[in-house]
Amino acid sequence: MSPPITELKITKPISSTNWRGLWTLYSREVRRFIKIIGQTLLAPIITTILFLIVFVVAFGKDRQIGELSYTEFLVPGLMMMTILQNAFANTSTSIISQKLNENIIDTLMPPLSPLELVVGFVMGGATRGLVVAIGVGFGLSLVIPISINSISMVIFHAVGAASMMGALGMITGIWAEKFDHVSTVTNFIILPLSFLSGTFFPITRFPELLHNISYYNPFFYMIDGLRYGFSGQSFGSLFTGIIYVLSINFALWVICYWLVKSGYKLKA
Repeated sequence: MSPPITELKITKPISSTNWRGLWTLYSREVRRFIKIIGQTLLAPIITTILFLIVFVVAFGKDRQIGELSYTEFLVPGLMMMTILQNAFANTSTSIISQKLNENIIDTLMPPLSPLELVVGFVMGGATRGLVVAIGVGFGLSLVIPISINSISMVIFHAVGAASMMGALGMITGIWAEKFDHVSTVTNFIILPLSFLSGTFFPITRFPELLHNISYYNPFFYMIDGLRYGFSGQSFGSLFTGIIYVLSINFALWVICYWLVKSGYKLKA
């Protein structure tokens, strides 16, 4: 006679969020850059202050751009650059390193849904971008006074940019097969869009063709929105910028989810 089959009681629905696993993945991504804080935090602060010194010396601190002094114009752009570069670097290098070391399976095996994996990686990268930006802002405040006009606009554009670049970094890390591919995206997409977005001077200084193209550059709207948050002055449409940030974030998150769910270049 076969033994009776005991009923299996599931105390938590399978579809519920694995908060502990999600937190573990997120905290692992945060600890990655905290362990090398000299490279991930101190180096960007020093580099940004050097950028400020070089450009202020070159153009003069008394130079006016619209109603802003040159330093008031420059600081938000420099802070946004640190967010964009560091959020992208964290997720892209994390995933490509795991793929090359052949231990990506350790991340895929735990009971984490595709959405939870996306949230863990992207938010880890976004946290690095925001932490570095706060550090840069504090470092710059020791050199020049920094005021805030709209805290909500500062938070929206900073978090939106960090999330966007964290998602783009995840897409790049999944697609890339070696670090050269990550460097290609950085050198031929991230840097050109950053330098041609009104970071160091208004886009009205560009030739007409580049000037018109800049209005399609999402980095321009993120920098412009952050600049408005600090100074109250903008050089583009704030409404268009908000729509850009929300739309591109949504699109990139959907792509991340699809790539993880399909196992594209992640599963053998």
